[in-house]
Amino acid sequence: MKLKLTLPLLCLFLFSCEKGDIELFDARPIFSSEFSGNWILVNYWADWCPPCIKEIPEIAAFADTYPEVKVFAFNFDRLDDEDLRPQIKKFGISYPSLITHPKSIWGIETPKTLPATYFISPEGEVVFTSLKPQDMISLSKVYKQLKDRG
Repeated sequence: MKLKLTLPLLCLFLFSCEKGDIELFDARPIFSSEFSGNWILVNYWADWCPPCIKEIPEIAAFADTYPEVKVFAFNFDRLDDEDLRPQIKKFGISYPSLITHPKSIWGIETPKTLPATYFISPEGEVVFTSLKPQDMISLSKVYKQLKDRG
């Protein structure tokens, strides 16, 4: 009887300790498989980029309006946690920040200019790239067009 109870507990322990393949700032690692079937928006930003800073509340509004879209920030300068924390607080980034580089998840190369915004389809393909500032209206419009194309 002890063996029957011990084996499931051991399996539960091993699976709960398994580390995800995507690291987020101030959150548990997650698995990319958790995104399967979801639209994703990734926004590169930096504190020295005024249009990036102006975009942050617009992206937050988009994330609030479309909770079915997984929205992520990615700091262009790849700051460590100690330096990233005050930046996230200062600029009010309320959506999750990726620590894992988007290239290793979706194949998105580091853009040569900022701001940069990407939509990834539910199939995991990059289907929209913008290398200019976005706002709530433009993001909503793009998202609706992409969904309608299906």
